[in-house]
Amino acid sequence: MQGKRSPARRPTMKDIARRAGVSESAVSFALNDRPGVSEITRDRVRRVAEQLGWRPSTAARALSGEGSATVGLVVARPADTLGVDSFFLQLISGVQEVLAERHLGLLFQVVEDVDAECAVYRRWWAEHRVDGVLVVDPRTDDPRPALLDELGLPAVVIGGVPDTDHPGLSTVWADDAGAMVAVVDRLYALGHRRIVHIAGLPGLAHTERRMRALRAEAERRGLAEVRSVPTDYSDAEGAAVTRGVLGAGRPPTALVYDNDVMAVAGVAAAVGLGFSVPGDVSIVAWEDSALCRMVKPWLSALSRDTVSFGRTAARELLALLDGGPAGTVQVPVPTLIERESTGPAPA
Repeated sequence: MQGKRSPARRPTMKDIARRAGVSESAVSFALNDRPGVSEITRDRVRRVAEQLGWRPSTAARALSGEGSATVGLVVARPADTLGVDSFFLQLISGVQEVLAERHLGLLFQVVEDVDAECAVYRRWWAEHRVDGVLVVDPRTDDPRPALLDELGLPAVVIGGVPDTDHPGLSTVWADDAGAMVAVVDRLYALGHRRIVHIAGLPGLAHTERRMRALRAEAERRGLAEVRSVPTDYSDAEGAAVTRGVLGAGRPPTALVYDNDVMAVAGVAAAVGLGFSVPGDVSIVAWEDSALCRMVKPWLSALSRDTVSFGRTAARELLALLDGGPAGTVQVPVPTLIERESTGPAPA
């Protein structure tokens, strides 16, 4: 009977020092890129460390105050609306892809509201839980940038606009207003004059930008029957609002939904009321996903590379963690992909 195999032993700084013929303090200086050793010694130590497969201990780094090797992401939305939200799944995939290259972890938490989110940041900062954070869903009156500035916690705001009041924060954003203008322009060209935007959560900066852009386009084109109706992003509210607006005396001929989940629910609600899509009402979803191609008719949708969006945000955070300056990156404007759910306005 074979004896029980001992667990593999991780190489230590002592092993590196012995192999390289230097002191343990010299190994520490070399591997942590600190002064105190020559470049020749630094290179030799690093080569030996690579040969032995040595990696820094995350726990030791955290205890020494040198970092946690973890970044944080908090989402203040109803938990039951996130499970089917393709945007966050793709965004996190892109973030994780970049973090994995640097062997960094992602600490993810869902909370009730922004106050609870701020409390999480304070706790993480006090406990040295994360080295930096990714901030989503910027608000029109947002307490988070000032708090993160006060804590000195590196942060990238995803979906915001450049913030001159908090120049220490990086921003990655898309032109939601420009995308809305493109959608209205196309629907107008198809003859639609009664358009309802079934929006996401009120108070979110990108929701407000889309609503303002819609109002501005309506005023510019003299369209009196164009409006936005905020929701919570869920399929239930998407369907309920759809039934409400289509049951009005003069129903809209086009509906623009702020995500794919609401748009799919909207199709079912419209058909349930006896409306033909797109014969009676055209439908556009803001986020393109597989859901948009799993219903009949296939949904026209605004498409963007959300995984790449996540990669960009993670790279900007890593740049901050490496000591670089804060920056602003604008990702490409979402493009409208026309499928079967849009057509000419009914006569």
